[in-house]
Amino acid sequence: MNRRRTRGAGGVRSTRTFATTRVAPLAVLALAGSLALTGCGGDTGNRTAATKTTAPAADSGPRIEVSGAFMPEPAMADMAGGFLTVKNSGAVADRLKSVTAPGFAGEAEIHETTKDGRMQEVKSFDVPAGGTLDLERGGNHIMFLDVRKKPSKGDKVAVELHFEKAGTVKVDMPVEAATHNPQQHH
Repeated sequence: MNRRRTRGAGGVRSTRTFATTRVAPLAVLALAGSLALTGCGGDTGNRTAATKTTAPAADSGPRIEVSGAFMPEPAMADMAGGFLTVKNSGAVADRLKSVTAPGFAGEAEIHETTKDGRMQEVKSFDVPAGGTLDLERGGNHIMFLDVRKKPSKGDKVAVELHFEKAGTVKVDMPVEAATHNPQQHH
């Protein structure tokens, strides 16, 4: 708590007590948003844009890196899915708590796919220390609802991933063909 003397109306002095907050240098997220074209299986006609974004963290904290982000061109005008891989090369586990897409979707949810193939919203996904979280077709994924403008192949959608410890990581998610599935090419 700090105390500060101030002059109020009419020159009257008063002492106010207020709490100070220190913002830990949660390192300003480095948006590496660079797209690298990579060929799959030697087929030079089949190239995929990959986004790789890193969130620097303290040496002992999580080190979050996002790669392989993409959104298949949606069939419906008001909803879309998103897929990516989160790698934590740090010594501390983290948790993906939410996703937002300001300007693109009114709402974004993180979903798990159950054993019987149904999807359901979850509150978070763990990202283990030294491990990965795969959000992929047929499995866990991001669901965008109330999409404001249906994206087309070649567009990029700005997405924010909110982690418990690493903070917010921004990713440019390229829109691919509706049938795009990088797992089929490797």
